[in-house]
Amino acid sequence: MLDYLIHFQFVKTVLLAAGALIPIVDPLGSAPIYLAMTAGLSPEQRPPMAKAIAANSFFLLVASTLIGAYVLDFFGLSIPAVQVAGGMVVCVFAWSLLNRPDSPAALSRTAEPRMGADDLGQRAFYPLTMPLTVGPGSMSVALTLGANPEEDLRSRAITAAAHTVGILIVALAVYLCYRHAGRIVTHLGPTGTGVVVRLSAFILLCIGVQIIWNGIRAMLTGAFPTATS
Repeated sequence: MLDYLIHFQFVKTVLLAAGALIPIVDPLGSAPIYLAMTAGLSPEQRPPMAKAIAANSFFLLVASTLIGAYVLDFFGLSIPAVQVAGGMVVCVFAWSLLNRPDSPAALSRTAEPRMGADDLGQRAFYPLTMPLTVGPGSMSVALTLGANPEEDLRSRAITAAAHTVGILIVALAVYLCYRHAGRIVTHLGPTGTGVVVRLSAFILLCIGVQIIWNGIRAMLTGAFPTATS
């Protein structure tokens, strides 16, 4: 009976983590933007780039879930402060995408110099992993998942393992969507891709504004959600 309850709790926590993070990470909706921002990559460079972004996303989300709350407490930071600062980053990024004069089709015709491994790794982290894929919104959700840890050591280990598996599912979804972003865009067509990119950028801007407002509202009402309380 105890083993059944443990397995049930593990599966429920995995589904909770994946279900909470996938909608806000939105790898399918970000795929056209990712393709537009990596238009100059060669076909050989695309799979490693998608894998690097998925790996970066995994480690960022795992770190936010497992140790993010303790890091915030160490520096005396509150989640609302992170939301306001992170929301500003998302807004700046989304605004630049929204006002980019070139369409994805035009970007795909723009040749970029071949990048080395270091350049690919740097670009894979910023801006393709953060804030495009894992922004402050998803990191806030991950922080919330890791808040209020279990008192029992065994329960805490099971919960941490379940969160890790759930985040692994999210990272796998990111890899698959980015790895096959070309096929997704092909089905959309140039016009459809342009519309999706602009619409996604606008939605991303709205998300950034909402994240900022959530942080400001928490500050104004005094509802400071501490990281480990």
